[in-house]
Amino acid sequence: MTDRARDSLIALRRILRTTEVNARNFARETGLTMAQLLVLQVLADAGPLAAKDISSRVGVSQATMTSVIDRMVSKGLVTRQKSEVDRRQTMITLTGTGRAKLDSAPDPLQEIYSARFQSLPDWEQALIIAALERVVSLLDASALDAAPVLHVGTIDEAP
Repeated sequence: MTDRARDSLIALRRILRTTEVNARNFARETGLTMAQLLVLQVLADAGPLAAKDISSRVGVSQATMTSVIDRMVSKGLVTRQKSEVDRRQTMITLTGTGRAKLDSAPDPLQEIYSARFQSLPDWEQALIIAALERVVSLLDASALDAAPVLHVGTIDEAP
């Protein structure tokens, strides 16, 4: 293995380890997974939505989203209610408990990263995106289901 290959793997491992540690600390502190936080944010911004709409906004499959929502319903963070417009459709609604959890949650790693990333010049943002997309290609990971959540593990795992 070349020094550059080793250095790139070390950098990847640091990224993975940082997200892993951050997700554990966040879950311990809030009782939420990163996926659950993202759902709370989407509902706070958009209001009641169908699970399929949440899954498309979060960037995960409907099956994964159903599992995340099931856990959130059991925690009292969201409710399922029949749509007033189309009774065949079920809407996911943020509860007072969910709003309180969202309001008291610290800034997760992706929020910190996003703020720092956005402060970079356009050329540097483009360079980073190109490099990361190339790494995805090298790892044959283009087809993986992924959301903008910096968390290692399955998106629907419980904290």
